[in-house]
Amino acid sequence: MSLLDIAALRARLTQGQRLIGIDPGSKTIGIALSDVSLTLASPHSQIKRGKLGPIAEAILRIAHGENAAGLVVGLPLEMDGSFGPVAQAARDWTHALAAATSLPACQWDERLSSAAVNRFLISEADATRQQRAERVDQMAAAYMLQSALDASQPA
Repeated sequence: MSLLDIAALRARLTQGQRLIGIDPGSKTIGIALSDVSLTLASPHSQIKRGKLGPIAEAILRIAHGENAAGLVVGLPLEMDGSFGPVAQAARDWTHALAAATSLPACQWDERLSSAAVNRFLISEADATRQQRAERVDQMAAAYMLQSALDASQPA
């Protein structure tokens, strides 16, 4: 299954369907959901990083339970915007996840999403290190998904 761009992914959805935002961290995978109007992203949950099969099953449970029909997966580009080995690994993982779930997917630049969320949690929410660790991945997924939604709003 080839990856789509965000506009093509949105075009595949029917009214009332959502998108799942995925921030694949090294230890946990952050999950976010769009609303049905595809204008607002919200943190949803985290999945422990491990083998692809159980991760795909967990994402499919969320997709079926929340009427989600597409995946927006974070793409960790280099700071200069170039495509390095980490981005290639993320692209390969996204292809495998899309195939395992049979859900169409796109990737979206996630540079600095975790850093932005951590800054917010420290300055605005006064969160402890443990509280940040418990929420940062799902909030980073929402941050990344919100960026994709904002950039792809119809004119």
